[in-house]
Amino acid sequence: MKRSEINRSIAEAAAFFAENRFMLPPYAEWTPEDWKQSGSEADELRAQKLGWDVTDFNSGNFAAVGLTLFTLRNGLAGGKAAKVYAEKIMFVGQNQVTPMHYHARKTEDIINRGGKGTGRLAVQLYNSSEEGGLAEGVVTVTCDGIQRQVEAGGTVILGPGESITLTPHLYHTFYAVDGAGLIGEVSSVNDDDMDNFFLEPLPRYPEIVENEPAVRLLCTEYERFAAE
Repeated sequence: MKRSEINRSIAEAAAFFAENRFMLPPYAEWTPEDWKQSGSEADELRAQKLGWDVTDFNSGNFAAVGLTLFTLRNGLAGGKAAKVYAEKIMFVGQNQVTPMHYHARKTEDIINRGGKGTGRLAVQLYNSSEEGGLAEGVVTVTCDGIQRQVEAGGTVILGPGESITLTPHLYHTFYAVDGAGLIGEVSSVNDDDMDNFFLEPLPRYPEIVENEPAVRLLCTEYERFAAE
């Protein structure tokens, strides 16, 4: 991804969150210089990778395959952090796909918190096979405490306020329909480095082309920019 795409996506997401009255914490507006000047008081932000996260999964087509997130809170995978939970807010563009994947450890609730238009979120589901591929057969999920069943490859549509619980080894892909989506995630500890398993091998984070200065840092960049 070009840095200009990342800058633009973060600006659009921040405006979208504000428009929908989802307020971000103050460090969402920190500049690279602010990060450089921060000390040990911000260690949790760095260690738990809190903050902005923009990726095109190295697709080269962010509008079609990509996601903009902000991680608000998280524990530390394999560590002794007090928090055993995580929370994210996501800006999902209309028809912008997050590729098919599962998590081996994380259980998550994906919550449609509204958005533009009717703001619906489409979530396609498969069980995973023992070999790690897609399995045939009925998928059983819980939506807002109510158990549902869909055929392999079936799609659950979440309207504003609705949610779905995704358990380990459950393949899922999602995208917004009828307008961009304001999508929440509440989960057990999140580990994007080691706990994302894509059906088609993909990098979780993008390769960045520095065609303009960074306005905001991504959560994976704190140490690199601090060293410069």
